[in-house]
Amino acid sequence: MTAIQITNVQKSYKALKALGGISLDIEEGEFFGLLGPNGAGKTTLISTIAGLIRPDVGSIKIHGHDVVTDYRAARKNLGVVPQELVFDPFFTVRETLRLQSGYFGLKNNDKWIDEVMHNLDLTNKADVNMRALSGGMKRRVLVAQALVHKPPVIVLDEPTAGVDVELRQTLWKFIARLNREGHTVVLTTHYLEEAQAMCQRVAMLKLGQVVALDSMTKLIRRISGSQLIVHLSHGDLPDDLRHLVAVDTHAVGNGPGKKYSLRVTEYGEVEQILARLRLSGAVIDEMQLQQADLEDIFLQIMDGGAL
Repeated sequence: MTAIQITNVQKSYKALKALGGISLDIEEGEFFGLLGPNGAGKTTLISTIAGLIRPDVGSIKIHGHDVVTDYRAARKNLGVVPQELVFDPFFTVRETLRLQSGYFGLKNNDKWIDEVMHNLDLTNKADVNMRALSGGMKRRVLVAQALVHKPPVIVLDEPTAGVDVELRQTLWKFIARLNREGHTVVLTTHYLEEAQAMCQRVAMLKLGQVVALDSMTKLIRRISGSQLIVHLSHGDLPDDLRHLVAVDTHAVGNGPGKKYSLRVTEYGEVEQILARLRLSGAVIDEMQLQQADLEDIFLQIMDGGAL
């Protein structure tokens, strides 16, 4: 079954086109990454999925329920962790989660509330007023609120922004467990190493458009290949190899020599590059062949490439 079906969704704010006709399906049980720079349309799309914004054109369905025409069922199937820290200052953590349960008509939900608090390391804060919590603890409560009604689809909008390593580890352990149990997870994050570790499939947005959509494995292999990192102790990179230079080219320290990262798509290109360097008189002090990661791909696509 399709967990989230997005069909030709468009949204404009006067002259600004935030979403320019996005269509994609997220399957049940997927751990899906929604990535892009600031202003790409990620938060607008998530707000539209959550029913907070109505699209100008197109539709979104959560487990077959339209977020506009069948919003009650759609929202019951969805839990969203927002990017902003929003909380009610008059309640304790437990009262906040009980109140959230009531929004969905859930009674006697304390057993699940206790389990959620335990897994997010909130048990010892259960009777603490929300105003007294640190920013990281408030973030944990936001996650707990999104999970309190056991939604089959979970959307995490920058869930670890500005939080400590302990929360990240605690959160990902719990979310990974829910995903294994069949929950669909959609993640937006600027921590690309988290997306690479967790997500099975990724969509990249740029200026309100999907510019890449594929599995993590295929995306890494198809777009960026590998990188040959060479440290030259003498000489420089020939001009006819400059087009292979990745974004992170830089001089090393204050001493002689330079370090370059060169994109290669197959191993046969390595010997050709090394031969060209020898011919130009460059002396290689160190070299390393490194598999590209999601950050390399992200920078390459946002720099102008597309899949």
